[in-house]
Amino acid sequence: MADCSQFLIEAVAKASAEKAPLYITAGGTKHDIRGRACTAQMLDISGHTGIIDYQPSELVLTARAGTTLADIEAALDKEGQILAFEPPRLGEAATIGGTLACNLSGPARPWRGSVRDMVLGVQLINGRAELLNFGGRVMKNVAGYDISRVQAGAMGTLGVLSQISLKVLPKPEASITLAFELSIDKALAVMIQRTSEPKPLSGAMWNAGRLYLRLSGAAKAVEHTATVWGGEKIPSKVAPWLDLRELRLPFFEGHAPLWRFSQNAAAPLHNDLGEMLLDWGGAQRWLRGDLGMAALQQAAALAGGHVCQFRGGDRSAEVSPSLSPVEQRLHRRLKQSFDPEGILNPGRLYSWL
Repeated sequence: MADCSQFLIEAVAKASAEKAPLYITAGGTKHDIRGRACTAQMLDISGHTGIIDYQPSELVLTARAGTTLADIEAALDKEGQILAFEPPRLGEAATIGGTLACNLSGPARPWRGSVRDMVLGVQLINGRAELLNFGGRVMKNVAGYDISRVQAGAMGTLGVLSQISLKVLPKPEASITLAFELSIDKALAVMIQRTSEPKPLSGAMWNAGRLYLRLSGAAKAVEHTATVWGGEKIPSKVAPWLDLRELRLPFFEGHAPLWRFSQNAAAPLHNDLGEMLLDWGGAQRWLRGDLGMAALQQAAALAGGHVCQFRGGDRSAEVSPSLSPVEQRLHRRLKQSFDPEGILNPGRLYSWL
């Protein structure tokens, strides 16, 4: 546990004075995903660690940005609590700062919320080397412009995250996974039906001919729903959720680019593009292959969503969803407000940012 705030402030101040770009990093587990390649000098915050405040009775935890997810989840586990959004680690060195910066959430996201939904407040160092606080450590704090949640998916372009306050939740009393042998078309129809029912659903994915539904919550509700829905009960030790979260299923193996669609769950399938893996009840769809961004963006737009080149391929090209001229102006203004010299993770989100 160490407070490196002063070191980080001085490093940003020096970089700002010299107009020398910085690439913010910690565990390094997300270097090759979500964003573009950044060749700037590294600013390592992995030493800035520690849980600063944890109030189990208030369901609130505050930790320094370099604190690993493993350490946070171990502390929560002792109190029978969890990070409800099931953050992907993609490596044991994964940190809470990197998770927020990349806006990563796991299979439970549609039902329990995303990392963005759980953020109550942040402390960050902007491009002027000012240490700023936004939000708070209580769930009722709703005053002002929500800068805390703007950090979700900003990829470190708006500041060096220093501290993060999060809402946490109790562990579910029980959890059961059901499996069904179904085609992708029939599985999507079942997903849409099941997600509309007031049941304790916490995961819905299809892969390689099988639909998996996870039920989590009060034991009686879980058992009753499992009995009504039927299917094969899968032992928790071999259920696919952890491997799905960590992108370790066979579908994710190999070097072909990995594309992530985020769209209307009820949108028709893109069967002409190749085999997909469905997650989030069909709202998140994964695709592998050397495919063109323009064609995929068009397909995603028709489905009411967007697509990003999540991993692999040319990371010097644009990999995030394209923005309208108005959205670009808003991004540039926000960047100018927080990082006027443009020294923080330049080009990491977009080549022009």
